[in-house]
Amino acid sequence: MTKNVLGRTLEQLGEAIVAGRYPPGSSVPPEPTLCEAFGVSRTVVREAVKSLVAKGMVVTGPKVGTRVLPAEQWNWFDPDVVAWHTRTGLTRDFLRDLQELRRLVEPAAVRLAAERATAADIAGIEAAYTGMKLAIDEGGDYVTHDLAFHQGLLRACHNRMVVQMSKALSALLRTSFEISTTKANGPAMSLPLHRAVLDAVIARDPVRAERACTVLIDGAQQDIEHVLSSRRKLPSLRAPASRLQAPRA
Repeated sequence: MTKNVLGRTLEQLGEAIVAGRYPPGSSVPPEPTLCEAFGVSRTVVREAVKSLVAKGMVVTGPKVGTRVLPAEQWNWFDPDVVAWHTRTGLTRDFLRDLQELRRLVEPAAVRLAAERATAADIAGIEAAYTGMKLAIDEGGDYVTHDLAFHQGLLRACHNRMVVQMSKALSALLRTSFEISTTKANGPAMSLPLHRAVLDAVIARDPVRAERACTVLIDGAQQDIEHVLSSRRKLPSLRAPASRLQAPRA
């Protein structure tokens, strides 16, 4: 059994559950059916189901088979669960839940980063900021650098639980940045707000860092709420990150 075969099977089953193909309370097809559908062995199917049990998505038993649990019981801090949700289609409730989580967690984490960031942490965040600026000035992948900037701030707080939580937040961050890049001059307007956060961290000023981060997040939330209220289609995270066009001379 190769890891890739197991990974693909787990992903297909997980996405099917998240997409509602197997709704809460229903039973996942029996092993022989799944083996035939995915072209894999019983061992692969059993290992995939074990992983889903560990993620709180299903329960198994001799009389119930493999039954899907309510979404409230899923492990929403599991990166796979979040990734499957983003790939099967972001819902507005899911996006708002993540945005509220970000509003609660990230400013406090940045406050700690201002107290705890190492020279290596700051160098990594600076490099991400430079990549963002270069993408604005010359065109290119702004979203990936923006994501690295925020992930770097979360790591710099040196709290293992926050760092673990950041994996779930990455889906929101990516979506938020994809939305901001669709606005005219959106990235260019947000760049000084990012600089203010980084400068406060470098200055070891936790109060200013937290405040600057809150301003940055509130701006992103306004962008997301605008998209949600307009009923525009939310960006897909299956595709590579959007790239900015070089400014016209």
